[in-house]
Amino acid sequence: MSILIGLDIGGTKTHGLRAEGGTVAQEAFGGSANVQNVSRDAAASVLAQVLAELGAPDADVVVAGAGGVDTAADAEALRGLIAPHAGRARVVVVHDTRLVLAAGGCRTGIAVIAGTGSAAWGTAPGGREARAGGWGHLLGDEGSGYWMGRELVRRALARHDDGQAPDALDRAVLDRCGLAQPGGLIERFHTLPERGFWAGLSRVAFEAAAQDEDAMRLVDRTADALAELAATVSRRLALSGPVVVGGGLAVHQPLLRERLREAAARRGLGEVRVLDRAPVHGTLRLADRP
Repeated sequence: MSILIGLDIGGTKTHGLRAEGGTVAQEAFGGSANVQNVSRDAAASVLAQVLAELGAPDADVVVAGAGGVDTAADAEALRGLIAPHAGRARVVVVHDTRLVLAAGGCRTGIAVIAGTGSAAWGTAPGGREARAGGWGHLLGDEGSGYWMGRELVRRALARHDDGQAPDALDRAVLDRCGLAQPGGLIERFHTLPERGFWAGLSRVAFEAAAQDEDAMRLVDRTADALAELAATVSRRLALSGPVVVGGGLAVHQPLLRERLREAAARRGLGEVRVLDRAPVHGTLRLADRP
């Protein structure tokens, strides 16, 4: 019986599974092991914990998907963190967007990640591939939870600079941050670099969208940004879909899913599917990759 260990290494958590003979037998969770978000030592510690919990030393193959795996060197660096805990298993490393498409049961199409970060990747019949976004929070990640949180902070600060008193949306941001005045957001943002916290702030916009025009506009900008990532891949591959969306932001926010489908349709994209299972399940379809 073949044993596969699958890993989905996200911006806020690592989700692992153990499959025996193609059937999932166990799951495990840990903090982020993505070196874009945590130190190499911290990533190594999380991977050691998750792989030990899953019994990785007796596995035949480990398939890991992570954001930021953009080059062969990136893949080799992550492989180097996994291999010491994986016995003699073959270690396959891919960008995490590939997990989304595979988990959606598609061999061709466009995958979009809308979580702490954002990215799109697609593959066309014949094997051509293209990527868009996934540049990380310092360069982009438009349409991500972190980006939404940062935009809410920027809005509160801009209104404060203009001499305006905090409105309901600003106060919701301040309450989540444990602050009384917008001026404190600058120091808080720079001294609390945990991306998961700021990504979680995105919930403020969704909770306020029905009553607040600025919150709804931010939701629409988020949907447009994600749809544009998919459209960029679509143009490069001459492929309209399907578009498979994964990541906590899309999975847990019905309003975003609705707006994303509308934004995708405006760009001539095909069916938009939101994953009904965790992306880590896509590792079962990727075990035969070199």
